[in-house]
Amino acid sequence: MAYQAEYIWLDGVSPTPLLRSKTKILADGKDLPIWGFDGSSTEQATGDSSDCVLTPVFHCPDPIRGGNNVLVLCEVLTASDMKPHVTNTRATLAKVAKKYAKAEMIYGIEQEYTMLKADGTPLGFPSGGGFPAPQGPYYCGVGTGRVIGREIIEEHTQACIDAGLMIEGTNAEVMPGQWEFQIGAADALTVSDHMYVARWLLHRIAEEYDVIISFAAKPIKGDWNGAGAHTNFSTKAMRESYEPIEDACKAIGKRVAAHIAGYGADIESRLTGAHETAPYNKFSYGVSNRGASIRIPWQVAKEGKGYAEDRRPNANCDPYTVTRLILESVCG
Repeated sequence: MAYQAEYIWLDGVSPTPLLRSKTKILADGKDLPIWGFDGSSTEQATGDSSDCVLTPVFHCPDPIRGGNNVLVLCEVLTASDMKPHVTNTRATLAKVAKKYAKAEMIYGIEQEYTMLKADGTPLGFPSGGGFPAPQGPYYCGVGTGRVIGREIIEEHTQACIDAGLMIEGTNAEVMPGQWEFQIGAADALTVSDHMYVARWLLHRIAEEYDVIISFAAKPIKGDWNGAGAHTNFSTKAMRESYEPIEDACKAIGKRVAAHIAGYGADIESRLTGAHETAPYNKFSYGVSNRGASIRIPWQVAKEGKGYAEDRRPNANCDPYTVTRLILESVCG
């Protein structure tokens, strides 16, 4: 019996690429082949040389269609030489991950996002203007008036589980209509692949509710939290003793500009020094400090080993780029 394979890839839209996908019908038992697409429609090619190539790199069960259907994450190659396209940040990460494989770096990413109505207003905000009650009761809240959109979260969480993704948890966030899910812990390529499929599933499920999923860094200006993708990381050495944790923080602190440039669009509006952030142009780290660039959890300091959390990446960041930068800084 034939089955459906949903090919998913990142386009060339700047400054934040979008996820694209299309469906291929395959005969039962047939392996996933490479496939082409019109790169001139995704800002990855010109009309006079428009073909780009999708090469599968990760696949999992399709929890929406069910059956033998699959979701297929792909890298983009140029048709002329079958080499990674300039927008293919996964291929760049793969080289760095191979170089520093002995460090055994693993990551866990906390993906925040905001659910919007069709007019761009966050769920939980009054229609036609105005604001809800100030932040306070919404974080990890329960009850009408404090939490909204839970039906989407429940469906998305189960879809990630059914797909075999490494989802670790979910929670309502500080601003109304804002939520978070966590993926990990795993190596750079695995955590990033799973994150992109989880993002695709979130967009796809939200379609059924006429809700827009926004990964904007600062969806509502003013006294409201932005949306990040806090990235927890540890090498084998960090998981065994404390000194390597501080060494990693100091090493990352030597490349502030490179990290900020690769941590997502509009990062300056989110990393202001307020709303549990450190200023984008300054670097700090500290135990249990959510106002630092990198937080060392209290239990890590107590046990003398573990991991650290880079709190700077935006919700709209590219996980392939974020994990690569951390790997290069800590291990390079």
